[in-house]
Amino acid sequence: MLLLLLGIIVLHVAVLVLLFVSTIVSQWIVGNGHATDLWQNCSTSSSGNVHHCFSSSPNEWLQSVQATMILSIIFSVLSLFLFFCQLFTLTKGGRFYITGIFQILAESNSSQTCS
Repeated sequence: MLLLLLGIIVLHVAVLVLLFVSTIVSQWIVGNGHATDLWQNCSTSSSGNVHHCFSSSPNEWLQSVQATMILSIIFSVLSLFLFFCQLFTLTKGGRFYITGIFQILAESNSSQTCS
């Protein structure tokens, strides 16, 4: 049982790390002196030394992707926090329904972002 709980904690932490990295990473699309990510568009001058970065375009789809990524992180953090709270307060054999609901919400937000 202890190994199962340890595995769940490792899974929660891995999901949080992957969500943070995919949200913060600075180069989603790279090519020909141009790099685009979730938050800004950067281009390199012809000499290759100067970077010009502008905030991402105000497209509605990009704003929805940004919002769902942030919501996924929030729900995952809440899920991990609630997991620890329930771990120490539930009686033996109790179910982690609240934690599961928040984890499902986080996964559904991140899967909508990918599609």
